[in-house]
Amino acid sequence: MNSIFAVIVLSAIGYVAVGIRIINQGNLALVERLGKYNRTLAAGLSFVAPVVESIVWEDTTREQFCRVDPQLVITKDNVSLEVSAVIYWRIFNLEMAYYEIEDVAAALQSRVTTIIGAEIGQRELDRTVTARAEINQVLLEQIEDETQEWGIKVLRVDIQKINPSATVLESMEMEQAAEIKKRASILEAEGTAEYMKNIARALESRENAREILHFFITQRYVDSSFKLSQSDNSKVVFMDPKALSEALGPILGDDLPPSGPTNGSREP
Repeated sequence: MNSIFAVIVLSAIGYVAVGIRIINQGNLALVERLGKYNRTLAAGLSFVAPVVESIVWEDTTREQFCRVDPQLVITKDNVSLEVSAVIYWRIFNLEMAYYEIEDVAAALQSRVTTIIGAEIGQRELDRTVTARAEINQVLLEQIEDETQEWGIKVLRVDIQKINPSATVLESMEMEQAAEIKKRASILEAEGTAEYMKNIARALESRENAREILHFFITQRYVDSSFKLSQSDNSKVVFMDPKALSEALGPILGDDLPPSGPTNGSREP
């Protein structure tokens, strides 16, 4: 009799021991009884009746994230972009997250991929690159409304990369280089015009204006020749000084005031 009682006691202790479950802090667990949802276990020590009950899923209530793999999307102006993103989310109802959706992370990735393609398809390239924060907000608003029935809350969606293809990058670099060269040419032309205006104002009241103008033009010629000599395919050309003076004669003209008196000349 005592042996039977001992067996019963040991069996009972073993049954209870097998059914003891410890849920870690920050986690929840779902319990089914005979294949049907029964309760949700919080963190701490719990008992799950062996055979008739089982824990079917345990997951964290802490913030989680999943990555959206790089995908090719087309902008409104038919430019191919490679876009990747990260989704941050948290479970607030473990029962809904388990029974309403098969795979939360996969569903989030699929839905965000679809929304990204639709949003970028409505924008041109320049607008897409500069509107990353705006696209993030649109993604969050749309995905948040659709995932409430899944028992999760999407905290934020961050687009990490928006990379044009190599051909598009090369075209953008060439366009930028051309724009920089254009601005430099405009600035150089404006500087030259201002330089010539200053010279003209300075010469208006000088008796030796012709000689001064001759000096500045000669200096410009020398500077230009020096720049040409630095080219890889440059050629050295020697110009007769007399020919240079004769070439400058029509440029200088006779409208400028004559130079002052020289040695051997007399004033009237």
